[in-house]
Amino acid sequence: MSVEVNGAIIREVGAKWSVERMTLRDPGPTEVRIKVMASGLCHSDDHLVTGDIPNALPLVGGHEGAGIVEAVGSAVQRLKVGDHVATAYLPACGICTWCAQGMQYICDTGAGMETGMALDGSARFTTTDGQGIGAMQRLGTFADRLVTDEAQAVKIDDDLPFDVACLVSCGVGTGWGGAVNAAGVRPRDTALVVGVGGVGINAVQGAAHAGAAYVVAVDPVAFKREQALTLGATHAFASVAEAMPFVRSVTNGQGADAAVVTVGVVTGELIAEVFGAVRKRGTVAVASIGQNAPGIPISPLELVVYAKTVRGLLFGNCNPTHDIPALLGYYRSGRLKLDELITRRYRLDEINQAYEDMHAGINLRGVLVHEH
Repeated sequence: MSVEVNGAIIREVGAKWSVERMTLRDPGPTEVRIKVMASGLCHSDDHLVTGDIPNALPLVGGHEGAGIVEAVGSAVQRLKVGDHVATAYLPACGICTWCAQGMQYICDTGAGMETGMALDGSARFTTTDGQGIGAMQRLGTFADRLVTDEAQAVKIDDDLPFDVACLVSCGVGTGWGGAVNAAGVRPRDTALVVGVGGVGINAVQGAAHAGAAYVVAVDPVAFKREQALTLGATHAFASVAEAMPFVRSVTNGQGADAAVVTVGVVTGELIAEVFGAVRKRGTVAVASIGQNAPGIPISPLELVVYAKTVRGLLFGNCNPTHDIPALLGYYRSGRLKLDELITRRYRLDEINQAYEDMHAGINLRGVLVHEH
């Protein structure tokens, strides 16, 4: 039997989030229904509003979630009713060529994600006027309940707080893995993190976890620089240009060993500036999106002669089924700070205020807490 839910919908680029009543379809054979308890307010959902991510609209927003499994389809194998889960905004089928090689973050079942429709191509949410609509990353954690394939839900321990657990669904893994996996930060390195929001602050934590001697945070917002210094950064500056005299002073003029770009909206020019800030054989890992037109003005000669690397990353090049529980394990042991990331919690009807606060730079991370 279908259920009634409340959720936030973005109907067109430039619009506000609209909180609406909807109907949620029952789970299909490999799907689960999740009672969503908390959702991270990620910048990626705001990209739907600005048009930086070309998704089909309207969509139910939200992809960072944690909640309780309420119902399961007849062929579900990984989960059962009552399990506590974190959503995986990238599916992990476990059998495609990428999953088989330990690269769940580029699982083939991620194809067509921009439509928001389920794997069978149909909608799980229906509005009061009978319109079937998709959901961000086939999830829709801005609704108080959702239906998704079991490949996009990872079991977590029952005693973990939902508002903390939801953060590992995207921002924490993307940032932490961006430093550890994609940029390859190593002990004694000098690591540069450009953009210290909900993703970048975790790149700071990841670089510190990896043993970097210097973790240099760059952000124009003083509040974020201050927070970075409490969460693993050794130094913080307002711009790359301001950071470089220090970086050169501790690297014999060579530049940073590794850099992670985690700004809210990136440009090719910024990637090029960071490219110039890393040493020979240095790596620039880019988590940010925002400029869809091609063009990064870097020198091919510098790329080749200095053997530098520029690479993209998705979910920190992590494997959700392994790394979501692992990150929460680091949290339990005190090696990863999550409570400190949450600046403010919001109700569903406060979602537009939450994103205004994000743009104002007064939140490290906002969390939406559903009322049931």
